[in-house]
Amino acid sequence: MISKVTMPWENRPEGSNDIMWRYSENPVIGRYDIPSSNSIFNSAVVPFENGYAGVFRCDNKSVQMNIFAGFSKDGIKWDINHDPIEMIAGNTEMIDSDYKYDPRVCFIEDRYWVTWCNGYHGPTIGIAYTFDFKTFHQCENAFLPFNRNGVLFPEKIDGKYAMLSRPSDNGHTPFGDIYISYSPDMKYWGEHRCVMKVSPFEDSAWQCTKIGAGSVPIRTKDGWLMFYHGVINTCNGFRYSMGAALLDLENPSKVLYRSQDYLLAPAAPYELTGDVPNVVFPCAALTEDDKVAVYYGAADTVVGMSFGYISEIINHLKKKSL
Repeated sequence: MISKVTMPWENRPEGSNDIMWRYSENPVIGRYDIPSSNSIFNSAVVPFENGYAGVFRCDNKSVQMNIFAGFSKDGIKWDINHDPIEMIAGNTEMIDSDYKYDPRVCFIEDRYWVTWCNGYHGPTIGIAYTFDFKTFHQCENAFLPFNRNGVLFPEKIDGKYAMLSRPSDNGHTPFGDIYISYSPDMKYWGEHRCVMKVSPFEDSAWQCTKIGAGSVPIRTKDGWLMFYHGVINTCNGFRYSMGAALLDLENPSKVLYRSQDYLLAPAAPYELTGDVPNVVFPCAALTEDDKVAVYYGAADTVVGMSFGYISEIINHLKKKSL
C-alpha cells in the first residue's frame, strides 16, 4: 500500500545557509480549498498507493473543528473531500466526539493509524485506523482528558505500540511537556514516562513555555528523529517554532540530542498573519533517502512545506544541543 512515487522536493535556495528552508510556492494548501472551510492547517500526509493520502484539519465557517480525508498525486496539489470523515466503531462502540483537530497519520504493519485531538469532555487523544482512507474505524480514546499532540511511532518498541503526547488543560494551554506511553493493543495505554520538558528561558527561549511532538518519528541510525514545536509567550502572545530531537531507538524516553536553535520560526507572511499569528506547527514528514519534507500549519490558517537533509539536521543537533 505504501507509495514509491518521488517525494516533493525543492533544493536549498542559492546563498542560503539555513538547515531547513521553505517551499517557494507556499502555502501548498489554502484556507478556502474546500467550500465549507474557514482554514485548513495542522494536517498530516503519508505515501499511499501511487501518490499520497492525508487527513486534514478543516475548520468551517462556524469555526467548528473536524478532520477530512484527501488525496494527491504529487504531495503538493490536493483533492480534499468536502465532507468530514464519518467514523464507524473499531475496538469500541464509544465513538463520541465533540470536535476533532490536529491529526497525525502513521503506517504500522498493515494499516494507517490516525491520531487527533478528540473532544470528549475536553481534549484527549482519539485513535482510528483505515486501510483505504475511505472507511475509518474509531477506537478507544488513548488517555483521560486533557491531552494533545498524540503522535505514534511507526513500529512497535519492545513489542508494544508507543505514542508521544502532551498532557494539558482544557484551555489554550500555557504549559506542556512531552511524554511517551505504551500499549499492547491500541486500546489500553500505560507506562507513562516523561521524554522532554520545556527549556529554561535563558538556554533556549523559543521553547520555554510548552513543547509538543510534531511529525511521526523517523528511524535513523543515530536514533528516532522527531520534529516538534516549541512555544514562547511573548508580549504579542504565543509564538510557535519548529525544532528537532533525537531519541534513543530502544528507549525513546531518553533524549540524545535536542535543538537549542529552532529550525524554522515564523517569518513568512503566511506564518506571521492569519487566524492565529506567529505559528509554525509541524504535523507530518516525508522522507526519501537523505531528504525530508515537513508539512506544517502556518498561522492556524494554511499548510506550508519545508525541506532539509536528515544528515545535516542530525549533525546540527550534535553540534548545538541542549
